[in-house]
Amino acid sequence: MLRLIFGLLLITSTWITTQVRAETLSIESGPRKTHLLELFTSEGCSSCPPAEAWMSRLKENPGLWRDFVPIAFHVDYWDRLGWRDPFASKAWTARQYEYSEHWNSGSVYTPGFVLDGREMQNRSVPSAAVETTGTLKISVIDGEKVAASFQPANGETKPLELHVARVGFGLNVHVKAGEGAILFCFTFLYIAAAIGGVGAGAVYGTCIGNALKWFPDRRGLCAGLTAAGFGAGSALTIIPIQQVIGDFGYESAFLWFGIGQGIVVVLVSMLLRAPVPGETPAPQARLQQTTRDYTPVEMVRSPIFWVMYGMFVLVGAGGLMATAQLAPIAKDFKVADVPVSLLGLTLPALTFALSIDRVLNGLTRPFFGWVSDNIGRENTMFIAFALEAVGIWALSVYGHDPLLFVVLSGLVFFAWGEIYSLFPSTCTDTFGTKFATTNAGLLYTAKGTAALLVPYTNQIQKMTGSWDTVFLIAAAANILAAVLAIAVLKSWRIRMIARG
Repeated sequence: MLRLIFGLLLITSTWITTQVRAETLSIESGPRKTHLLELFTSEGCSSCPPAEAWMSRLKENPGLWRDFVPIAFHVDYWDRLGWRDPFASKAWTARQYEYSEHWNSGSVYTPGFVLDGREMQNRSVPSAAVETTGTLKISVIDGEKVAASFQPANGETKPLELHVARVGFGLNVHVKAGEGAILFCFTFLYIAAAIGGVGAGAVYGTCIGNALKWFPDRRGLCAGLTAAGFGAGSALTIIPIQQVIGDFGYESAFLWFGIGQGIVVVLVSMLLRAPVPGETPAPQARLQQTTRDYTPVEMVRSPIFWVMYGMFVLVGAGGLMATAQLAPIAKDFKVADVPVSLLGLTLPALTFALSIDRVLNGLTRPFFGWVSDNIGRENTMFIAFALEAVGIWALSVYGHDPLLFVVLSGLVFFAWGEIYSLFPSTCTDTFGTKFATTNAGLLYTAKGTAALLVPYTNQIQKMTGSWDTVFLIAAAANILAAVLAIAVLKSWRIRMIARG
């Protein structure tokens, strides 16, 4: 069906306009195709004002209305932040989701540009089309009634659908809530987030470092329990924080929980201390553990550190991809909303998977840490990374079944979370306890490096049209890490510790 969309206000001289009588306006288009440029936006979105300003500047473009028609559609899914966009409509949100499904994207975002029904990644003014479609004639009677006729260039007659849009520029609204209200202080928001991240990293790093120093005989288990506690704490506060945000707003949630957590951290930190020589259990003979303490500078000069760093990136990227893309994957597999019954519960597949994944990702940390205390770090890495590779591959092949999607995504998360116990304990086994906190922290930056790779999975999915290539790359990365653990890391550590 041919769709015709035109601007009813702000008509320029590119249309031939005649005044038939005082109350009737007649408009006639040229024969060439006119591009439709759509912007999906919201007043509650902090990233949208620059896009809307760019859209508004198009009124100075000589190709306006002749070469392209720009229209902004305000979506309503940002209204939940506290500001109800007066221009938003559920119809526009549905329109964006229809585009997303057509592109197999599985997600929507603002600001989002669409040109002639295709996602527009680079913001640019459309060039004039060479295709001729026909002539559209419009009569506006009394400013309310519209009569239209269309003469196709090829002479064919088809059912036509006429879309009338009131288009205007220079509409200003003072936004008093939502993300848009805090745009002016966005720099301070980033600064506060960075400060909070430093604080969280300090708490996590010092707790992990202390566990690594106190329990050399159960280093993997203790590191895993500490890492699991870090995740469990966030899980326990999800519901209370959501309730405070819903009842009192983001500001109160930041203030109350920030002060509360700060007080708890300060009080509990007074109970922590590093062990003195002779106070800790003897190291396990079955584990390769150094008796020398390497400084951070010495560690980063060691090839073994970079082997572990690369392995961390390989495994971490696959796990972070699963965390970030699980919802789009479920939607593309068409299982997201399918009910699944398991363990006496019935939930939509995506909701079930996310719930189980959080639990398993926490349990795996002390579990594989305990395993590594008994059979060795590299042997445990080989088992866990290989299991992760199998889980990712199986999810790509069998994940279209809702039940298997839940089970296999759980396997993927279970075989991924162990990196937070295996790598810190291996690092301390290799480079000593004196600088354990700093050394483990340097190795942990591999997670940030892995996170930088995750956005490329979206690009690969869009280029190939499916998640198969992404799954294969992630599985291959885990296989490579598993091989490196046995074939390289294990022998190198033995020789290094023997020389130490």
